[in-house]
Amino acid sequence: MRACRTTAFLAAVALAAGGAACAKKKKPGAATVEGLTGGVEVFSDDFQRDKPGDGWTQRSGKWDVKDGWLHCAGDRNEGIWLNVPLPDRVRVEFDARSLSEDGDLKFEIFATDQRHQAGYVVIMGGWKNTVSIIARLDEHGEDRIEKDLSVEKGRTYRFAAVRTNGTLSWFVDGRLVAQYPDEDPIRGRYFGFNDWATDVYFDNLKVFRL
Repeated sequence: MRACRTTAFLAAVALAAGGAACAKKKKPGAATVEGLTGGVEVFSDDFQRDKPGDGWTQRSGKWDVKDGWLHCAGDRNEGIWLNVPLPDRVRVEFDARSLSEDGDLKFEIFATDQRHQAGYVVIMGGWKNTVSIIARLDEHGEDRIEKDLSVEKGRTYRFAAVRTNGTLSWFVDGRLVAQYPDEDPIRGRYFGFNDWATDVYFDNLKVFRL
């Protein structure tokens, strides 16, 4: 009987050690956020056509499709807006890359209107690739969340934006970049890509209802 108890004890110790080892191997920046996986896909776009199409609204006419990517080389924040309304609980995923040293990969989410700064503004490598942010209504606002993260020219990143409650979480390549907790969340339903003056590309957009 004592041998059985000893064997069970050693097994428990080994299991605990294994769990600790797994915890130590957890990737830096990894985070558990509700909605980061799963959900029901309600929209997707891989831009395998000659132009953005009827699913999108733009005012400038400067957005096109190039080699299967949605593309813009400078739009002064006019943006291109998805006509399909977002679910309230949602994950939006897409590929993004910049061919400019200035970076500036930008999207807007939960906008109340199809225009710049009508919702949350998320920018990676803004202001000549010096800062990354999540902002509420005003990308220059004092309440924006700032991170020291820049864009590598020509590199393709996988972005994900998740909201299931009052907090907007932004991931790049599966790593949590920033979160914007909001006591009064913006309930707009529009999503858009934007650009100021850089050569940017977006692809493989997926929207999941959570």
